[in-house]
Amino acid sequence: MPTNNPLSSYIHAFVDELVRAGVRRIVISPGSRSTPIAMAAAQHPKMETWVNVDERSAAFFALGMAKGSQHPVAILCTSGTAAANYMPAVVEAKQSRVPLIVLTADRPHELRDVGAPQVIDQLNMFGNYAKWFVDLAIPESTNEMLRYIRTVADRAVALTKSEPAGVVHLNFPLREPLIPGPMPNMMKTAARDGMNPYTRISMGVKHLSKEQIFDYCRLFENVEKGLIVCGPQDDPMLSEFILLLSKRLNWPIISDPLSQLRSIARDEDHVIETYDAFLRDQEISNSLVPELVLRFGAMPVSKAYTLFIKNNPQIKQFIVDLDNDWREPTLMASHMIYADSKYFCEKVADSIQNTSGNDEWLESWKKVNSVTRQTIEYYYTGDVLFEGNVIKELIELIPENSSLFVSNSMPIRDLDTFYLNQSKQVTTYANRGANGIDGIISSALGVSTVSERLFLVIGDLSFYHDLNGLLAAKVYQLNITIIVINNDGGGIFSFLPQAKHPEHFEELFGTPHGLDFEYVVKMYGGTFDRIKSWQQFKDAVLNSMNRKGLQVIEVPTERDDNVNLHRLLWKEVHQNVKEATRYEGS
Repeated sequence: MPTNNPLSSYIHAFVDELVRAGVRRIVISPGSRSTPIAMAAAQHPKMETWVNVDERSAAFFALGMAKGSQHPVAILCTSGTAAANYMPAVVEAKQSRVPLIVLTADRPHELRDVGAPQVIDQLNMFGNYAKWFVDLAIPESTNEMLRYIRTVADRAVALTKSEPAGVVHLNFPLREPLIPGPMPNMMKTAARDGMNPYTRISMGVKHLSKEQIFDYCRLFENVEKGLIVCGPQDDPMLSEFILLLSKRLNWPIISDPLSQLRSIARDEDHVIETYDAFLRDQEISNSLVPELVLRFGAMPVSKAYTLFIKNNPQIKQFIVDLDNDWREPTLMASHMIYADSKYFCEKVADSIQNTSGNDEWLESWKKVNSVTRQTIEYYYTGDVLFEGNVIKELIELIPENSSLFVSNSMPIRDLDTFYLNQSKQVTTYANRGANGIDGIISSALGVSTVSERLFLVIGDLSFYHDLNGLLAAKVYQLNITIIVINNDGGGIFSFLPQAKHPEHFEELFGTPHGLDFEYVVKMYGGTFDRIKSWQQFKDAVLNSMNRKGLQVIEVPTERDDNVNLHRLLWKEVHQNVKEATRYEGS
């Protein structure tokens, strides 16, 4: 079989430089034009290759790997519409700041725009969702071109990791023959000694000056009613710095379920986790309006919190972010602070001299949170398979150091309400960049490759949307427990104004499908349990931990019951809080 020697040195040098720069995983979708890169990756002893036939699932699978490992992952596909299937995951990676290196094979320049097969315009095809795009040079084996391709690899890895982390797209025009030769001696392809990258790229930490820190400290010291908010974020070390700052300021902390702050010792009573339930009541929320909000991470999931802020435009909002993105959808921020969050917390906590944060303010939040927490803990729904109870029961059952991935729509909102502070270490994940329901199974399976044990809670439509993703679980024998909440349609729409128009609701929004997922799960070699009681649910979850591979537990629910039980819970919360805190004037 003929080989292309200029291609071999060039492509092998590129893959080798990815490895030297820190990329250890590549997810490949099979194709002809991408052959040389795929074979070079498979031949490299330090590159881990994963094959996923469906490009959309493959890209989300890599995104999950990158989320879980917090290291860049490469994805590779052939030319044509294959690359277009990457778009949803590329969008999510950009929006949620996940480092992905997208490698697309392409026809050489002379075969573009002349009617050649499997050719589309791949130049800048991901638009602003890619931080950097390069239409690479045709492979050559000269020292100059080997240095070129190694430098491109180093720049790509550095850029995908630099804040805000995101997507780099490299497009490879490749001429036939496409079969590369064996992996050459890398020291003959413009490599540095050992495994050092050709160009080492270093990035510092963004921080504020001493004068700026001093100014913020003096401002915070004069605030009696301050509130710290931590939205979705994936830095495992940030929690302890936020806790330190809250104690120095004597301010409560609103903790999003993706903030990683709820998985702490329960005596950390500055952490308020039940705000989504009690802020829904206008009377209660009016009594808890702060002077100043100091937010870390993205905007919280809770719509109740968003409305709370929007209804009180007099609140000064200070948003701390590491880069120059603008993650502030209320458009009411008074200060955008671009600095490393851990550094900011540590320096402000060290520099605070006298705080005005009063005990009465903190105690008012703690009291409301305590009453709400007890109401949620003891909320009784009888034998009804209530969707909110899935989170409550699951958190009790899963072991230490588990990972919990939740789908968008209702599961993430139930996580917000029913995931209460506890000391068990659980890492939470979701695709909250674009908030889509596509690629959830694949993203979760990607996380499972770097997790001790992963649990996914997903709705039936999201599950259906990414059934192709289950192939990775079968091929690689990945261990995952998937809880499918099946209300036969789009449950979240029952909470929205569309539900008030029953003549078109089921057709356009409820979208019942009537599918039996048992058959497809078994097709992918998984174990399927459809439960009818909470005892069966507990048994199924515990049994799934003792088995390998794909485990799917279906929880059948009724949409109308779910809406009514949520609303009854919120009503009970508001009544109990008012009675306990005497907001009604009694």
